[in-house]
Amino acid sequence: MSPIVRIALATLAVIGVAGCGLGPGRGTSDVSLTVTRSFGAGQVGAITVHQVPGAETVMRMLQRSFEVTTRYGGGFVESVNGHSGGSSHLDWFYYVNGVEAAAGAAGTSVHRGDRIWWDLHNWSATNSIPAVVGSYPEPFVHGVGGKRLPVTLECAAEVNAACDKAAAALTAAGVPLARQFIGTGSGPDTIGVVVGTWREVSGQVASALIARGPSASGVYARFSGLDGRALELLDPHGRPVRTLGAGAGLVAATGDHISEPTWLITGTDPAGVLAAAAALTPGRLRNHFALAVHRSSDVPVPVQGPAG
Repeated sequence: MSPIVRIALATLAVIGVAGCGLGPGRGTSDVSLTVTRSFGAGQVGAITVHQVPGAETVMRMLQRSFEVTTRYGGGFVESVNGHSGGSSHLDWFYYVNGVEAAAGAAGTSVHRGDRIWWDLHNWSATNSIPAVVGSYPEPFVHGVGGKRLPVTLECAAEVNAACDKAAAALTAAGVPLARQFIGTGSGPDTIGVVVGTWREVSGQVASALIARGPSASGVYARFSGLDGRALELLDPHGRPVRTLGAGAGLVAATGDHISEPTWLITGTDPAGVLAAAAALTPGRLRNHFALAVHRSSDVPVPVQGPAG
């Protein structure tokens, strides 16, 4: 049984429980809903709802706002505004505040300030992408599951300027954070932001996941060469299509589904890390699963098209 079918069946069980007399509740506010395709490369639609009905779920909000067809008894989205999944390795996935949900959309509640993002994409390289950066400044502002979480900023020794820039960006977004040396650890209920060259961060759990490829991390990029001085960008099938050298940076998020997500601001060298830290803005990260930066260019990853 595929992971998608298992989620759908679990959702149907949740729907049955939810139907047993639960009231509508007081509702919530200021929720955004974005729908894209091809890893954020194509826009289907986006809305912001300032007053959300009580007991709203991610599925109901999508159905209120777009033309939606479902399958597996209503537990899984098949099409949105005519854009259909269900073909080989092409399906709809959703993220709340940049974090892949653990349950089906019909069983996931909506909380104040949530940024809900649906994307139709190919999952031949991985059927799980634990976290994405395209809802920044989430999950730092409103957290996960309606709970704001502590944030730690772990800084390597050679990238003080980049760490200062990342700290300033998060502080400007209203995010309280604790700054510490890399390797100190952030704890399972804390969102970690790790800043350093690939050589400096390579001992981190999140880095180890990225090194294993998209199937482990959901990140379509990897470092190679001596001390990670080359950044390989991958296509949706996990194939390398472009390599960046000196001055290349990467902003990515991943996790192991046990702890909260970890964000990596890293690069081939200190200049690349600084370039990545400078990209920590809503405008530059919006609707990107991860973002590579090279000199004056932003390159969303995975790279779309045969030539990137």
